[in-house]
Amino acid sequence: MERLKQQLQAEEIRFAENESLAAHCTFKIGGPADVFARPETEEQLCRVIALCKACDVKYYLLGNGSNILFEDGGYRGVVVDTTALKMGIGFLENVSHPGAEPGAVYDAVIAGAGLKLSALCKAALDSSLTGLEFAYGIPGTVGGAVYMNAGAYGGEMKDVLTEVTVLTPEGTFLTLPVAELDLSYRHSIIPERGYLVVSAVLELHPGKAEEIRAVMEDLKEKRVSKQPLEYPSAGSTFKRPEGYFAGKLIQDAGLRGFQVGGAQVSEKHCGFVINRDHATSADICNLMNQVSEIVFEKFGVRLEAEVKKIGEF
Repeated sequence: MERLKQQLQAEEIRFAENESLAAHCTFKIGGPADVFARPETEEQLCRVIALCKACDVKYYLLGNGSNILFEDGGYRGVVVDTTALKMGIGFLENVSHPGAEPGAVYDAVIAGAGLKLSALCKAALDSSLTGLEFAYGIPGTVGGAVYMNAGAYGGEMKDVLTEVTVLTPEGTFLTLPVAELDLSYRHSIIPERGYLVVSAVLELHPGKAEEIRAVMEDLKEKRVSKQPLEYPSAGSTFKRPEGYFAGKLIQDAGLRGFQVGGAQVSEKHCGFVINRDHATSADICNLMNQVSEIVFEKFGVRLEAEVKKIGEF
């Protein structure tokens, strides 16, 4: 680890030691990372990963921290903060798919993986481009949204993606068309193959700004009124079981407000486990396990966690 830190310093790649991970995730839970690296360019990102491998140091690539639970003891290795990457937004007009009919064009938006999804939605609105309204209010970055095919209110990233550029485990850049990403409900091939999302190209279409804004504001209001945004959480805690809704199953099991330590099933929306009062990662895990078991006992449906656990659980 000392060799790694010396090399990061020599190459002027920003990093901090013993950085609290609670400050970098929406659950507001987690102990310190041995090293918290903040690469600012794609080249620096590649170097951080290469150095971790050369020094045999474990690493984790962090976006906005909106769908993860860090362990109370922290992370023994390097957490790489991708939100510091200086990759913004680019626009291309009148793009056509290969083999498309004449005149069948769209506006392409190129977004860096570290860009917050909310910022991308606002940029699309500012350019009067429609198609991404569903994503407004989804916490996280573009990279994280692609990684898990994020979605809400009838829309998913797969509906607007055309291609994604990734960094492979071998350290090479690869551009994949959307058809090769195997996108389905909260799934892509990206984690399976150890890829890192670098950027994404989205297909949007010209629209009317006032109509786009109206849809975004309506979805924002729905989130505020129905979701416990006043408490730290990781969003929807469990994936939607086929033919069911996780929140409804939890509610019907009588678990609204169920609490373990500082962790609680939200009284506002049972699909959310919240950090009600200084919860630990152990509180969250114990609560999730008990909820899953009780739901299975009552309904025979096994809930699968949507939240990703990072650390030595």
